[in-house]
Amino acid sequence: MPLNSIVACALRRSALAAALTAAWPVLATAQSATPPETATAPSAAKTPTPAAEDGTLAPVVVTGSRISRIRDEGPSPVTILKGEDIDRLGYRNVSDALAGLTENTGFTQGEDFGNTFTPAANAISLRGLGPNHTLVLVNGRRVADYPSPYNGSVNFVNIANIPSALIDRIEVLSGGASAVYGSDAIAGVVNIVLKRHVEGVTVNLRAGATERGGGENARAQVTGGFETGRLSGIYGVEFSGRQPIWSRQRDFMADSTAQGAAPGVVVGRRNASTGRYIDPVDGCDNSAGLFEGSTSAYTSRTGVYCGSGRSSPSYWTTQTGNRSVQAAAALQYDLTNGLALFAEGQFGWAHTENNTRGPSWTSQAAGLGYFRNANTGLLETWSRRLAPEELGDIDRFNRIWQDATHNVVVGVRGELSKTWNFELAAASAYYLNRTTTPRLLASVEQLFLGPQLGTEADGTPIFAADPARLYTPLTAQEFNSVLGKSKGRNNSWNQQVSASASGEWLQLPAGPLRAALVAEAGKQGFSNVNDPRLGQGVFYNTVESPAIRGARDRFALGAELNTPITQQLTATLAARHDRYHFAGRNDASTTYNAGLEFRPVDSLLLRAQQSTSFRAPDMNYVFAAQTRGYYSSSTDYYRCAQAGIPTAQCEYADVSPGFNFVRTGSSNLKSEHGRSWGLGVVWQPTSSFDASLDLWKIRIEDLVTDLSADQVLRDEADCRTGVQNAESPTCVDAISRVTRNPADALLRPGEVTLVRVNPINAARESTWGFDVSARYSWTTQDWGRWAVNAKYTEVRDYRYQQFSGDSNPNLVGTPDFGDWPNRFNASLNWRIGNWTHVLAAQRNGKIVREDQAGFLGSYWNFNASTAWQVTPRTSVSLTVNNLLDKVRKDPSATWPFYSVGYYLPYGRQGWIELEHRF
Repeated sequence: MPLNSIVACALRRSALAAALTAAWPVLATAQSATPPETATAPSAAKTPTPAAEDGTLAPVVVTGSRISRIRDEGPSPVTILKGEDIDRLGYRNVSDALAGLTENTGFTQGEDFGNTFTPAANAISLRGLGPNHTLVLVNGRRVADYPSPYNGSVNFVNIANIPSALIDRIEVLSGGASAVYGSDAIAGVVNIVLKRHVEGVTVNLRAGATERGGGENARAQVTGGFETGRLSGIYGVEFSGRQPIWSRQRDFMADSTAQGAAPGVVVGRRNASTGRYIDPVDGCDNSAGLFEGSTSAYTSRTGVYCGSGRSSPSYWTTQTGNRSVQAAAALQYDLTNGLALFAEGQFGWAHTENNTRGPSWTSQAAGLGYFRNANTGLLETWSRRLAPEELGDIDRFNRIWQDATHNVVVGVRGELSKTWNFELAAASAYYLNRTTTPRLLASVEQLFLGPQLGTEADGTPIFAADPARLYTPLTAQEFNSVLGKSKGRNNSWNQQVSASASGEWLQLPAGPLRAALVAEAGKQGFSNVNDPRLGQGVFYNTVESPAIRGARDRFALGAELNTPITQQLTATLAARHDRYHFAGRNDASTTYNAGLEFRPVDSLLLRAQQSTSFRAPDMNYVFAAQTRGYYSSSTDYYRCAQAGIPTAQCEYADVSPGFNFVRTGSSNLKSEHGRSWGLGVVWQPTSSFDASLDLWKIRIEDLVTDLSADQVLRDEADCRTGVQNAESPTCVDAISRVTRNPADALLRPGEVTLVRVNPINAARESTWGFDVSARYSWTTQDWGRWAVNAKYTEVRDYRYQQFSGDSNPNLVGTPDFGDWPNRFNASLNWRIGNWTHVLAAQRNGKIVREDQAGFLGSYWNFNASTAWQVTPRTSVSLTVNNLLDKVRKDPSATWPFYSVGYYLPYGRQGWIELEHRF
């Protein structure tokens, strides 16, 4: 029986099964095995502080400072997710866990988004400020950016291929931290901390699938550690694989006409002079077998064409297919006098496939778009969308990404004195991404139209094209003759040497003054090299894509102080100077961070923090050459508004291929500069209860942003129709960026011919809100140990002003706010005997509907897991993600009818996991 059938059979009863499995172990009284630790949802910093050899508490380093401290809580809130809780809380993987953080209120393009620049990568957007404003570290060190820019413009770190095998914990610091970590740490810092010690060898096996079909997956992990004399080390390897989930495997989006939309054009033949379709040959009978027999004649306002509601769903992968191997190791060799040599390495290989659109062809797409048909005497435009039946295997048109990464660190650490430690380290991070994109060859034009007979005086090509050829399905041999593949190679790197020291500087009446110093020098760069055959007449309708390369040097000096003013009051101060050299110019920023911790009693902490931050311009912004191309699809909002037709039903919506564009970079961009504030209170009256409230505010000046063509087209429509003030700076700019055919043009009057986009320094972006968290645990005599953990984040204000002089209202609660206004996470944990049960809940606030005419209300999702400690060394667990099998649909949305990017359409899925420690 297939894996998904086995899992689906179990998952259909999962809600009842979860209740039963949570209840029947109460009768079990065996206590011989040590049960797993209680899992908790991501919460404020509450990690157990290790004990030193003399029994006192040993200092620990928490993200946000280089100074070790005894107490977990500091002037800035830090959320901690334990590595073992990623599976127990029902998350699919590390990126799923990070995406579920309440601080991650921003919309991002993920693996289900389809037509993006980075479908093989995932990102997070802390505080809704974008992936490029969240700094991602591994063991406190930078890693290489993903080689291809997010949304075609900004650099970010891919969190899709982070293995969970050796993760000790993930620490998330919200707010500016450039005074400690340098550029990029404006919205916050995500620090993935790997384990330092592992006893024995542990093998973990996991397999699962979705109840609705597709997405079968498996994972195998091996971790271990050793200690031989002065040499100690840990290692881990993770093998994982998953099948894609296709849109056609979800009933609600298997047909794009389900909500009344017109079917996609499979075969279309137009009179270019009138813009009307020419009646199909034999009423589409020849094409009727395509797309699972769903192709038929459809009468539109402009005539009859052959269409199908399955032309898009047949090809769209809503979850990518992926195979990966991730490995990590760390070694330490203890020398004399408290010195130690160390080396760390993380290595990864991944193969990802996705599909967003099948092969399609439009006559003379790279030219006039029409031709003179000598057989009819008409100016005609032909279009054809190829069906899976013509390809032989739908996977043949998958795009492929092959990634290879490494992060290597070597160095020496030790004691300078009894109270001072130091570290010297050299780090190298590299990310290689190879792409394979299937494309139609230029010879596809001749396959459908035959040989060109000549050219008219005005340049119009002449063909004696037989319409029967257009309506006749291709054979596998014919498709093979016009199928090619383009190759791309993208890489990025980050090299750094650093020296740091921390310790007690002097003794004050209230305690020791602690300090830290750091010096860094590094170089980072990237390279995007596309297939040189693009735009050379080899492939159908492609434009030349020049190689883009860039590099920059950086240097930094920083210092921190932790000063106990009184027994109850502690002040922290950090300052750092960063200097960048790129594109023949220098850019420097000095940032600071100041914080106060006031503890009137041991159970109460009042804290305040203010910091500045910066981000050097994204290298893709700076080094991008002028590029010309066309979007895969575009919507002409102005023509839809002129026609008085909603976008969902408008024939000018989601037109494929989309509009032509010109994009340029800019080496004169300024760095962004941010400022953040925080006020908070933490109350912990007992070891079993704590609660916190933190207010936060972040502001960014001179925000570097790439103009969105879709937003430009929306603004242009609003400005031309009077929705926005046509004299405003935004309207003047938007209208100037869109070129259209004259309204009285003979062919395609009023149609968009070009959209111009480029990066700019926007005026400002700001947001503020608050976080609330609480934790409570208790033990009963007969019913085991219980724990409840909860966290809530609310965005109270968000403002974005693209140009000085534009209005700057609070967008929260309006259709112009594209993120979650609030998020809530909670978990209920029950541990009894050898059993541990976890129920995790997440609530996301309202989001705007696709038609922007209203909102989709808040939405709940539940995960559950049950773990049985069979023996002291062996455990078995069952995890269910999306316990209620709900999919968040949008009644106003065009296909695929759900909130793409906000929610996943997978439905209920589950995993069975076995772990044994040797």
